[in-house]
Amino acid sequence: MLLTSPSWELEILPERGGRITSLRLGGEELLDQGIGIDDPTAADFVGGGAQGWDEMVPTVEATASLPDHGEAWRVPWVVDQESGSSALMSCRGRVVPFELRRRIEVSGRVRVDYKYTNAGTEPHLAYWCAHPLFRFEQGMEIGVPGGEELTALAPGTSTKAFLPKGSINRVRLGWKSGVAIELAWDAGLTPYFGVWVCNGDLGGYRQIAIEPATGGNDRPDPAEPPPVLAPGETFEWWFEIRDGR
Repeated sequence: MLLTSPSWELEILPERGGRITSLRLGGEELLDQGIGIDDPTAADFVGGGAQGWDEMVPTVEATASLPDHGEAWRVPWVVDQESGSSALMSCRGRVVPFELRRRIEVSGRVRVDYKYTNAGTEPHLAYWCAHPLFRFEQGMEIGVPGGEELTALAPGTSTKAFLPKGSINRVRLGWKSGVAIELAWDAGLTPYFGVWVCNGDLGGYRQIAIEPATGGNDRPDPAEPPPVLAPGETFEWWFEIRDGR
């Protein structure tokens, strides 16, 4: 599936966990294209092909019952509506009874609207984390506190940093080519935030992920909880990528 506007091109594989495989601004690819690994049956996310943009629902970190980086990237998505510049898609959990609906629209910016529904019979924590894996370059602009250290990350290493709850609602990324973007969200709805940087670790990936989330600690954690939804209850939020050139 290809969505386009005068500035943006976005490609999606619904059958591959709804993965956004490509995001181009002015013809330049922004997402990491991986290292040639793409195995949706792998037990771990890195082995499955850590590339492009997936939705981390209902966890990032594996738990006793949930797999690494959640379920949403492992199940096929249903395309409910589609046009040349927008798509409405959904998926359902197998371990946790959730339904996630995602509407993507490209125009002067990329706008993503989400709706999470508790499709089960008991209350549960509605955890989501954004997981767009952008290309990492040493010396690129990373507009977060501590970004100077992150952009100088040594080859062959990786790191993840968390910022205080509700302290940030936008991040600017800029590449040496001159292409730049601003990522924005509502910190009242998705108040938790992490940034992942990998410079050749994990087999050779070079990527940076900007990760607003509904809950903290990379999992549905009662200590830093996402919303608790009763059966049939919903929660909605949004995420945007804007042209920063």
